[in-house]
Amino acid sequence: MTNVVVVESPAKAKTINKYLGSQYKVLASYGHVRNLPKKNGSIDVDNDFNPKWEIDTKSKKHLDEIIKALKSSSKLILATDPDREGEAISWHILEILKNKKALKADIAVERVVFNAITKSAILSAIKSPREIDTDLVEAYLARNSLDYLMGFNISPVLWQRLRGAAKSAGRVQSPALRLVVDREIEIEKFKSEEYWTISADFKDENDNIVQANLSLFDQQKVEKFSFQNSEETNITANDLEKKEYQVTSVTSQKRNRNPYAPFTTSTLQQSASTNLKISPRDVMSTAQKLYEAGLITYMRTDGIEMASEGIASARKQISSSLGENFLPEKPRVFKNKAKNAQEAHECIRPTDFSQTPEKSKTLNKSELDLYTLIWRRALASQSRAAEVLQTTVLISSSCNSAQFRLSGQVVTFEGHLKIFQDLKKEDEEKRIPDLKEKSKVKLEKVNREQHFTEPPPRFNEASLIKRLEEEGIGRPSTYASIISKIQERNYVKKDKNRLVPEDTGRLLNFFLEAYFNKYIEYDYTAKLEENLDDISSGEKKWKEVIRSFWEELSQSVEY
Repeated sequence: MTNVVVVESPAKAKTINKYLGSQYKVLASYGHVRNLPKKNGSIDVDNDFNPKWEIDTKSKKHLDEIIKALKSSSKLILATDPDREGEAISWHILEILKNKKALKADIAVERVVFNAITKSAILSAIKSPREIDTDLVEAYLARNSLDYLMGFNISPVLWQRLRGAAKSAGRVQSPALRLVVDREIEIEKFKSEEYWTISADFKDENDNIVQANLSLFDQQKVEKFSFQNSEETNITANDLEKKEYQVTSVTSQKRNRNPYAPFTTSTLQQSASTNLKISPRDVMSTAQKLYEAGLITYMRTDGIEMASEGIASARKQISSSLGENFLPEKPRVFKNKAKNAQEAHECIRPTDFSQTPEKSKTLNKSELDLYTLIWRRALASQSRAAEVLQTTVLISSSCNSAQFRLSGQVVTFEGHLKIFQDLKKEDEEKRIPDLKEKSKVKLEKVNREQHFTEPPPRFNEASLIKRLEEEGIGRPSTYASIISKIQERNYVKKDKNRLVPEDTGRLLNFFLEAYFNKYIEYDYTAKLEENLDDISSGEKKWKEVIRSFWEELSQSVEY
């Protein structure tokens, strides 16, 4: 008799089938097999909030295949993804099979999870089965119910009041839209202020020219708005031109620059958006393919910890490709800050660091680009810190009434920067000539530069994800769909890679603020997410959370 293994996708089934052998039959559910019908009443608020599930039409034939295979099987192994959604799919399948009386009395039912689709990970998981995690399932039920109740109770009000201008309101979609609209209003209300900066070009004793910024004048620290117009700037500049200068301080300090932690779902989406110019949805779609091909660990996570076998593989690769000098004495450990247990898996990393991007010839360009980004970031996280020499020079007038300051840095050991670095100004080298204390410098020129304060920038997809994460709105697995939805529904458009609210989006946001403000407040949405996390950890019961939410919402809708 064979053992039936159920996973979500046919690609995943194909990969796993190679590792398990003839005594196993691996079948795909093709994602979720049943859903809440998109009509009012699918959550029965009068009957203890019981959901009325409906089997998806396309899923019937996949379920029939599973039922058929079970007739000659002694074991059912539910091997869907290791997160809340994966747990829910396994639960749905089991519930349907029970309802259809498709499980023989003597059949064993097991739930297994693995964080990577590799032979060792799968065989290890098969040896360590468990039962379905009811807390994770309840967290899924609660999330679905909350989204449904808000969507199917507020949306009809929108259709009635806004006459087709807005399609729907969502529990996390609406606060995300609010962030974009609030930023646009902030930009529109912004009033620019003028300010000036003063710098000077000095020539040292070896005829090197260095530029330094004015940091002290008349014994007062120079701030951003110290000079607000050309008149006072020119008066100061003319005064500075009359003085003589010398180097009064040269301080150099060695410091280590540690690598970034490996990617989480959020940081991967942000980095790929910035470096590869691809949308969060495309990032997740491509990462899914890499995961199913067995190249990377599970890509829906907000954990930054790396498993011991991953660390060992990374250190071996660093040693062989760069040398022992690039290895820290001890493996680098990143502490996970994730609160929501259902998504606090291992970081996103290659399953095998020796599978370098150069060896990955079967990948298309988008897959290779993303794999390279993941490989470099994860490998760099286990490399030695970069070593930087920072130098600060103070140049003062002979009467000490004015002081100029310049800073520079030189990388003395590349460390992790040899493997991966984001293009940030802090990473740029700026060399300073070898200036000596008390040496004379000649003032060549005083530079005056006019500036105007600028409004905060519009969000791009990367910065909106970062803000959603900071506010506690949504979870890693939902960011891509949130950002896609507000664009697909024409609430927000992308202009030069920036997110701009459409008129319909602004109208919807103003309406929600006027009548349902509580439900789009950032703190309220974040608190709901915390309640969902508490359900997943077994600290709260899902129907208690739903009941409390519904009591408030129903009154708001009636009002």
